Amino acid sequence: MTANLAALDPALLLSPLIAGWLVLATHVPLGRRVLARGIIFLDLAIAQIAVLGVIAAHAFELADDGWPTQLAAAAAALAGAALLAGCERRWPEIQEALIGSTFVVAASLGVLLLAGDPHGGEHLSELLTGQILWVSTPQIVQIALLYAALLGLWLLRGSRLGGLGFYLIFALAITASVQLVGVYLVFASLILPALAVRGRPPRAGLAVGWALGALAYAGGLIASALFDLPAGPAIVIALALTALLGGILLRSRSAPS
Repeated sequence: MTANLAALDPALLLSPLIAGWLVLATHVPLGRRVLARGIIFLDLAIAQIAVLGVIAAHAFELADDGWPTQLAAAAAALAGAALLAGCERRWPEIQEALIGSTFVVAASLGVLLLAGDPHGGEHLSELLTGQILWVSTPQIVQIALLYAALLGLWLLRGSRLGGLGFYLIFALAITASVQLVGVYLVFASLILPALAVRGRPPRAGLAVGWALGALAYAGGLIASALFDLPAGPAIVIALALTALLGGILLRSRSAPS
């Protein structure tokens, strides 16, 4: 595999890098909360439900990438979040099983809706792996405003949001990011930096988690450009390696001598 240095074009890589860093702004703190609550696969389930909303909008020939599709994705994710929040209150002991079952059902419904579409496989692949290289400036501005509002609400209300409030903020953040970077990157951005800094104090953990994630996004995009690889999977691998090495380094430094 030969590196193509000419592909390192800042004009091509800057927008996806900014988009990835924006995703991390909400996903690192959300991921730490998900780990603390022990509902690790919540993000996959909500992301898949949001994808189901996008697929349903596509199947019923609503405007692709227009407000009907955005509304369908948000409505599906919010409904799924409300359902899972209710399940957590009523059956907390089987919440992980219910989350996993929700993911499988939503994924299967999506496949069924695309079964008669000759381009269904391609559309599903885009939703899973994302199209981060082709993110536009208007998309970046929109997601920055949404994330700022969600983070502001979370900081102002904090624990007073309760379980349902957390699920709803989570659903809105996931709905926006899954259409920007895909399901795989959503899960990796939430869980891998949070795993690397688990057990760290809140502020230090967030700062290091953001730094590790930012480094991984930059490294993944550079590797994707150099070796002509799909950007989404390349960034996922970079996040995994960065989280692994960062976690080892952090634990070796904190271990008693």
